[in-house]
Amino acid sequence: MRAPTIRDVADRAGVSKSLVSLVLRGSDRVRAEKRDAVLRAVRELGYRPNAAARSLSERRTRTVGVLLNDLRNPWYVDLLDGLDSLLSASGLHMLLADARLNRRVGHDLAGPFLDLRADGLVVVGTLPDPAALDAVAARMPVVVAGAREPVPAGVDVVAGDDERGTRLVTEHLIGLGHRTIAHLAGYGAVGELRRSAFASVMREHGLGERAPVEPCDMTEEGGYRATVRLLSRPDRPTAVFAVNDIACVGALSAAEELGLSVPRDLSLVGYDNTSVSRLRHLWLTTVDHAGHEVGRRAARCLLDRLERPGREGHLQLAAPTLEVRGTTGPPKVPGTVTG
Repeated sequence: MRAPTIRDVADRAGVSKSLVSLVLRGSDRVRAEKRDAVLRAVRELGYRPNAAARSLSERRTRTVGVLLNDLRNPWYVDLLDGLDSLLSASGLHMLLADARLNRRVGHDLAGPFLDLRADGLVVVGTLPDPAALDAVAARMPVVVAGAREPVPAGVDVVAGDDERGTRLVTEHLIGLGHRTIAHLAGYGAVGELRRSAFASVMREHGLGERAPVEPCDMTEEGGYRATVRLLSRPDRPTAVFAVNDIACVGALSAAEELGLSVPRDLSLVGYDNTSVSRLRHLWLTTVDHAGHEVGRRAARCLLDRLERPGREGHLQLAAPTLEVRGTTGPPKVPGTVTG
């Protein structure tokens, strides 16, 4: 069977094609009874507008490219949910691509979105070469979400306040009585912000010499290996602050493998408040990085830029909160027997 056309809708509703077009565009110049008749005909016929034809007439595709640093990161789920909630309400559809996979096969990171003539681009997470955005930003509106690398002029950046979130974690652990606190540090601008903020807070409390930092690649395996190295030190920390929840899960595995009880022998804190952190058998203390809010704000920035292109780019930071769960507690009193 052939697909119903706008002419079919007009005939069923007893109106003109032009009036059907006005209704489908959401015009307020149509009387209520006519609008109801058209919408009823659309439902009865199962009519779907021709997106390609509409794109040609409007010179817009109503699509937004979303380029993620790595689809495996669960924090992006909340961000994408916030992003899509506002874009969908505005009649825009997301096209997702994984920058990690594109790099592996040698593809241009943003090329497909330019080829498909997307209306705009949201870059989620840290890209290995932020300079690659220069050419894209010259041709379409671009917003960066969840990263803090330098961006071209005219690009908005929306992220969580990493320095504030790190302060919440570090002061929480110090408040519990911990004095030797280690940090599993990540990479990129976000990783550096969390590392430097951690070191700064520890110095403020006179603990700068008791704040070992161990680099990791922000994966579970990386968190595991870095924690094994930390726990092999003679001045073993009583608490570990991991750069993200995934690395914190690796730290939890390392502690359990070495016979340490969490949080009795070792307190652990992650970052991002992902769905992983909320699993009951993990129940990680972590920082809620406001992923949904970051996504909504990124969508708002893109919509504003589509309406008013050419303005200067701005940085927006969403406020984080600390979620205290089951992996932090006071340090064990020296001499206490574990078991």
